[in-house]
Amino acid sequence: MVDIPPRVSRRSVPRDDDLVLDAPTIGRPAAAPEAGLLLVAAPGLEEPFHRSVILLLEHDESGTLGVVLNQPTTLDVGSVLPAWRDHLTGTPHLFQGGPVALDSALGLAALGTAAVREPEEPAGFRRVVGPLGIIDLDTPADDLVPHLQALRIYAGYAGWAPGQLDDELERGSWAVISPADVVVDTFHADPEHMWSLVLTRAGGTLAWWPRCPNDPQVN
Repeated sequence: MVDIPPRVSRRSVPRDDDLVLDAPTIGRPAAAPEAGLLLVAAPGLEEPFHRSVILLLEHDESGTLGVVLNQPTTLDVGSVLPAWRDHLTGTPHLFQGGPVALDSALGLAALGTAAVREPEEPAGFRRVVGPLGIIDLDTPADDLVPHLQALRIYAGYAGWAPGQLDDELERGSWAVISPADVVVDTFHADPEHMWSLVLTRAGGTLAWWPRCPNDPQVN
């Protein structure tokens, strides 16, 4: 367990919204949540998920687990996990992965082309979908890094009890979107604008979400 300074967050309060999901295509709305898909917050969803884009890691009868992809912090990973700092993708900063277990760290990584072709996954890597997986941060970095093409580290995660996410989807609090490329979206080069970019790319009703006010009562 890595000791990471906690960050105060508020419980989300879903807002009702009309949403029609189309058949799943690359970068477009998907029919149902599953590992490897993106969960995108509706405009009226409040903290801690305001304008969040979440990668779903697990979704089954026991509940749902995901990681917020677009909330970088100002904390340098070198201050908590120095061995991994120089191997991070895009930024040396820690990301906030969600409001649960903020004092723990989770690593997301993508295997390189050669590692994907190997019959067995490298030690310390657990596949989620395609080349993407969760890494054991207790594994020596020098042993695992040669097998990776991308890596980010997150404080905390997002979690839902059985049936909870389905209820929130029915209320229009989220959209489920298929990533255009799961590696490119997970390690997005522009986290600050990722929410708007993903929705615009999805098209249809979702393309209008970035233009909506945070408070639906404001015109």
